[in-house]
Parts: sequence; structure tokens; C-alpha cells
Amino acid sequence: MASLFDPGALLRWMDAQRIARAWISVPPPAYRPHLAEADALHWAHDLNDGLREMALESGARLQALLHLPLEHPHAALAVLASRGRGDAAVAGYAASTTVPEGTLADATLDPVWAALDAQRAFLFLHPGECTDPRLGRFYLQNLLGNPHETAVAAGALVFGGVLERYAAMQVCLAHGGGTVPAVAGRWQRGFDTARPGVNPSLEAPRAALQRLWVDCITHDAAALQCACATFGEHRMLFGSDWPFPMGLPEPKEPCAALPDPTRHRIFSENVRALLDLVT
Repeated sequence: MASLFDPGALLRWMDAQRIARAWISVPPPAYRPHLAEADALHWAHDLNDGLREMALESGARLQALLHLPLEHPHAALAVLASRGRGDAAVAGYAASTTVPEGTLADATLDPVWAALDAQRAFLFLHPGECTDPRLGRFYLQNLLGNPHETAVAAGALVFGGVLERYAAMQVCLAHGGGTVPAVAGRWQRGFDTARPGVNPSLEAPRAALQRLWVDCITHDAAALQCACATFGEHRMLFGSDWPFPMGLPEPKEPCAALPDPTRHRIFSENVRALLDLVT
């Protein structure tokens, strides 16, 4: 995995895949969610300085998604405050879907969402640490835990009303939204029948889910079409998960079964629309 630390390898791969520009973020092993708050802030600044440096050296082909330690809201706010206006090296932020001992709907995160909203910022949510000990075998922490953790995060944002209250921030889920497309209908049914703990005054799940962006990494044509139906094909972004084995070495191939207009949206139109929404 030496290529992970070699921006030149990424740029050469982008050339081979005919990809003009990319947004970069740190990999999940670097999240370190159990650091104390002061250490987490220092760690985030170190990571983000490295990302900025890679972006600046790329000739404007790479932009950074700054690491946001959501497990420490005050530290996350400090990272948000450190971003200068017009910072060409930065496209937005990235964070773990998992907040130890909490959820993304916790009131302690409201100031972070408000700050992201005020910046009209892009936030990429990627699975971090799987919390289910049953998934320790068969690589299931990744194969099953990652898409599950993404759905848990999305569920908190939807049923907690976060997406509705902070509509100017643009949140993107990794891996086609994880297992969300498989349970979206169940979520809507729970809302329609006023299940315990579900707030019927909030926006319905079907509508709230179409506030989210997702990447196209599903590893299955039917799953990709399901994600397009759940979130809207206009909310699907091109992604690769380079250079990890669970990524897409030929990232355009999985979209081959989609209609030409949908592919064109994923490869170029949707990111242009997103850029019109973020600053």
C-alpha cells in the first residue's frame, strides 16, 4: 500500500483513467477516534497540513477534504475555524460515520452542523471503526460493518432532522450509501406508521434521503441502480476508493450498465452541480 503515501502514483493512475481532478482524504486507520480531545486536535491539524501540502503540489489536480474529528465537537469546530476563505487547496471535509458513545443526531454536534451549514460546506462521511464484535471474522468488519455503519449514520441524520435543519451543508455517504437503499422503504414505513421514537413532524425519510449525496462504489450494477433510485441519480458522485483493494481499479466500468445520460451525470454533471452549492 506504498502508493497511499505517493501523490505521484495517484496522479499517474488518474491520467491512465482519464480523471482530471480528485478530492483526497485520510484513510480510516488514521481517524484515531479514541484520542483525547487535545491530542485529536493536534492529530487533525497534522493530517490536514499533509493533505494541504499534497494538494498544493499537485498543480490544482487534487483538493483536500480536511479531517474533522466529530467525536470531539470543540476540536471539530477548531478545524472548521482554521479553514481560510478562498483556500484553493481545500474542497471540504471528511469524517467518520461513527462517533464513539454517541450518534450523529446528538445535540452536542449541533454547533458543528451549524458551522458546516454557515460555510455551505461539503462533508464526506466514510465508515470508521465497526462497533460490532460479532464481525471480527471473515473480514466482515469491512464487508458488512462498513455499509452498516454508514446506514446508522444516515439514520441518525434523517430521523434526527439534521439534514432538514442544516440544508446548506452538503453531506455525501461512501459506498453508494451502504445498506441505506435496502432499508429506505422500511424507514418510510416506520415514519408513515408513527413507530415509537419517530418524530412525525420531521421531513419524511424518502425526501430527506434525497438531500444526501453518495458515491458510486457499490460493486454491483443492481445495487448501483438501487442507490440511484433511493437518492436520485442527480445525487450520485464519481468515486474510486483508490488505492484500496475494496476500491475500483477501473472506476468507470461499474457504471457501464447505466444509461448514457446517467453515466454522464455521474462522471461530470453532478459534481458541477455540487460545486455550485458549496463554497
